[in-house]
Formats: sequence, structure tokens, C-alpha cells
Amino acid sequence: MKSLENKVAIVTGAASGIGKETALLFAKEGAKVTVSDINEEAGNKVVEEIKGLGGEAIFVKANTASAEDQQNLVAKTVAAFGGLHIAVNNAGVGSAFARVADVEVSDWQRVIDINLTGVFYGMKYQIPEMIKSKGGSVINVASILGQVAFQGSSAYVASKHGVVGLTKTGALDHALDNVRVNAIGPGFIYTGLVNEGTMGKETIQALEQKHALHRLGQPVEVAELALWLASDKSSFVTGAYYPVDGGYLAM
Repeated sequence: MKSLENKVAIVTGAASGIGKETALLFAKEGAKVTVSDINEEAGNKVVEEIKGLGGEAIFVKANTASAEDQQNLVAKTVAAFGGLHIAVNNAGVGSAFARVADVEVSDWQRVIDINLTGVFYGMKYQIPEMIKSKGGSVINVASILGQVAFQGSSAYVASKHGVVGLTKTGALDHALDNVRVNAIGPGFIYTGLVNEGTMGKETIQALEQKHALHRLGQPVEVAELALWLASDKSSFVTGAYYPVDGGYLAM
């Protein structure tokens, strides 16, 4: 039996990168998946890819910084699949590089709205449906920068530290509801935004050296950890932060 057989999952930011690989892996393991993103075209392609593998999926366009969109996302998932058991709150954005005193207020608010408040909105509407489904697993995608700082990235660092704190509190609040809440802390992952083409070879090589394995991670390597946290194999795990960072935090 597949590890997520008869489970229903929401994955935000699922049109590309970590979110896409997570949605695909969950579907391969038997989950019915709601693919959510603001990129409708790319999101629908992921749905078609899942269907091509014999899985079940729908696409719901949602801005995670909108409480209304998040509520609608959960409602459409339950209407389509009859419940909710797993949620991966993955959608996020980076911040403009600037010292704290030079950060634009608008950029600060944008990053906090999407990366932190968006995770709260997700949990607020996801957890009640998980309780109705007799339990579930919430997986919040934080970052290595949810544990340490990175010069010039105050909004991003603050948002990801906040996600870790929110995760731990949510785990305590809903432990007796049989809802587990955990966070993943990816290191620098090779995606459409982090690669030699967009950042330059020297920058990528410098980032690689910050990881003990001297390479960047691949999205599927993060998805594999999300799969374990989503499954019953991690049934005694809640309130935890798991880095998947190639040794970045150990350096």
C-alpha cells in the first residue's frame, strides 16, 4: 500500500520547485492533491502531469496572503475530495537585499504577508478540516534562515523565524486534536530562481561552499522529507524543525 493512500493534500506554491516536486511525490504515493499557486498556467501543467501518472489532482489559484483565498482553497479541496489530511504551506517569496535601515516598508510587508501571515491563514482554515477528518499533518516550509541570519535579508529571515515559532505553537495547540505540525528548513535549493543562469556561476559556487556537501539541494530532496512528515511513519513527530540543508547549519 502506498504511504499516502486515501489521503487528501494541499500543496501551496506547487507550480514549480519544491512545491511541484512535493505535489508529484504525494500523488505517486496515493494522495489526492490540490495544486495551488498564483501561476495558473504552470499549476495546471502540474495537475496534468499528475493525471498522466494516474493520480488525482485539481488546481486552485490562490494568493496565500489572502485569508479569503486560503479559505476558498480549503473549501474547494474538501468539495472535490471529501476531506483534508495533509497541507504543505510552501508558497513564499524572497526579500530585496538591503540593510535593515534601508528596507522599504512595502517590501517588508509583502514578505511578511506571504511568508508568515500566509502560513497562519493556511493553518487557520486547514486545521479545522483536518480535525473533521480525524487528524492530519501540517508541514510548513521555513528555511535554514528560520534558525540563523543572512546579511541583507531581514524581512525574509524574520518571516522564516516566525514560521518556526508558529509551527511549534500550532503543534502544542492541536496535539490533542491529532493534528501534527512540523517545519522543514531547506538550505539553498537549485530551482528556477537559484541557478547559474539567474545568479551567475561565481555566486552559485560561493553558496555551494556554505554547505558541508559543497552543492545545492534538489527540490525532490526536500519533497522526500515532506513525504515522511505527511505519512504515518512520523506519527510521533510534532512541533519539530527539520533542516534539509546539506550541512549548512553545521558549518
